[in-house]
Amino acid sequence: MYQNPVDAYTTMQKESLSGRELEASVLSRAALMLKQVQENWDASDRDAKLREAIKFNQKVWSFFQAELSSPENPLPQNLKEDILNLSLFVDNHLFNVLAFPEPEKLSIVIDINFNIATGLRTKPSEQ
Repeated sequence: MYQNPVDAYTTMQKESLSGRELEASVLSRAALMLKQVQENWDASDRDAKLREAIKFNQKVWSFFQAELSSPENPLPQNLKEDILNLSLFVDNHLFNVLAFPEPEKLSIVIDINFNIATGLRTKPSEQ
């Protein structure tokens, strides 16, 4: 039994979501973590929250990099290359934010994450 209701919900959500829905959910969570730091920039725990949000975002994008690099990945080569290039941009941008923190710098990664999540939630027939 789960001691924390959030853990139970998260586990249930993971088990019931499709691959695309799970990816969209994770990207949305990553964006929300950055957004929360951005909106609470003057908080006393900002540096810790910023590092946590950036670390989570880097893990998400590293997962995408690994999946896209797999020879078994069914996406068209040009799409894989475009997403890999985007992931490199996100990585570089997040390292820049760590080195020179400014709240405005988070907006681009927040937007990228939310936009990709929206696209993943769009059914292929709607595209």
